[in-house]
Amino acid sequence: MRNKFDRQLEVLHGMLTEMGAMIEKAIGLAIHAIVQQDEEMAKQAIAFDDEIDQMEKDIEALCLKLLLQQQPVAKDLRVISAALKMITDMERIGDQAADISEIALYLIGETYVKKLVHIPMMAEATSKMVKESIEAYVKMDLKLAQQVIDYDDVVDDLFDNVRNDLVELIQQDAANAPQSIDLVMIAKYFERIGDHATNIAEWVVFCITGKHVGE
Repeated sequence: MRNKFDRQLEVLHGMLTEMGAMIEKAIGLAIHAIVQQDEEMAKQAIAFDDEIDQMEKDIEALCLKLLLQQQPVAKDLRVISAALKMITDMERIGDQAADISEIALYLIGETYVKKLVHIPMMAEATSKMVKESIEAYVKMDLKLAQQVIDYDDVVDDLFDNVRNDLVELIQQDAANAPQSIDLVMIAKYFERIGDHATNIAEWVVFCITGKHVGE
């Protein structure tokens, strides 16, 4: 019975890793769509959200099957419960990558009011957080999970830089306001992706220690 349960957990870990790779790809498509003003990439990221939604449903079904058939206790129960929480955050990351791409579509053909520097850095940082939070879960790596949680400060600082730069541009010329607001919204979505990756890492800590650090 234990061997069967362990095999099912391996399947769960594989599915979570696959979903993590999917949302990393969605983030990559979204930032490419912004920087390159690429309509096709933006549309791909938006369409990709449906696949991420389906993956969430598949993982949820497996978790519920494990809960009903195996009736796990203690750490095993925490592992499955955390997975159910994590996929909610992962699905929302997919939503936000699609939201970013929707804005990117509106900006195609426009000359940017400022060279995009910090927004691509935010995309890279949040993608790193997503990847490492899932890796921490699969490996049950408490140190890596804590590193992800701490790294959220980097994303927050980058958001502050984006916002401050764009506020200054608006103050210089009100004509910069419409696009600046769109770019701040994009940065805000990336900040939220960082928050969701942090949530995932906090559930990893819960798996290992039994304590939820976000409380």
